Amino acid sequence: MPRAVTQPVPDVQPEVLIAFEKALAEMREGYVHGSFEGRPWGVTVRRSADRKRVWLYGEELGGADIVSCNLYVLSGSGLTLKPCEMSSSKVIDFVLGFEPT
Repeated sequence: MPRAVTQPVPDVQPEVLIAFEKALAEMREGYVHGSFEGRPWGVTVRRSADRKRVWLYGEELGGADIVSCNLYVLSGSGLTLKPCEMSSSKVIDFVLGFEPT
């Protein structure tokens, strides 16, 4: 059963959070090129050895936009999303819309 992101994310439906978790879990570890909203991006995903933390960093290639977050797996069935100096919604939209090439 999918876990729920436990940190409150304003205006985001639970089914969107579940889709986010699934999309992030399916992202390949390491560096990958892809696109988001028709623009090229480079994205790195790292997972801790104990699989309790996922780190994502993406930057628009040839542009100035970035996306960065940590996702922590809590004891039991919860998750906590910690975006790095941006909104949770920006991170969620990016992960759901990113298309690796």
